[in-house]
Formats: sequence, structure tokens, C-alpha cells
Amino acid sequence: MKASICATIAAAVIAIPSFAFAQADTSGNAPITRAQVRADLVRVEQAGYNPASSDINYPADIQAAEAKLNADHAYGGVSNGSANGAAVQN
Repeated sequence: MKASICATIAAAVIAIPSFAFAQADTSGNAPITRAQVRADLVRVEQAGYNPASSDINYPADIQAAEAKLNADHAYGGVSNGSANGAAVQN
């Protein structure tokens, strides 16, 4: 009887960590892949960021490129050379 209790406890101690690792991450904090990082770098470079020449202005350069990307994808933005609204008649 005592041996079966010890065996049950030992099995539970071994099995519990495997259940913890088996849970899916539903919080949206899943790790990103290398392909996602590379795709993001390509998008930022296409927006004007140059990683080779931005040692001095690193935060400002990449933030400007990301702001440009975010502005391109923003809802309700104003396109260049156009106005939002009716013409005023006198």
C-alpha cells in the first residue's frame, strides 16, 4: 500500500511539469519567428531605414521609418495633395 502511494506521488511529480509546458499561449505573447523579424526589417528598410548608416541617429531613424509605416496603414489618413471637406463658395 505504501509503495503504491509513493509511486502515485512520484508519477504526479514527474507529470505535472509536462502539463505546464503543453498549454498554449492564448495571451498574444507568443514568440515571433526569425522569418517575421526579417520581414519586419525588410518593411522598415523599404520605408527608409538604413541599418548600416544609422549608428548616430539609431532611435530616431528607425522610429521615423516605423511612423511612416504606421501612417501608411492608418485609417482615415489624408492622402498627399488632397483635402477632406467641401469647397467653400462665396
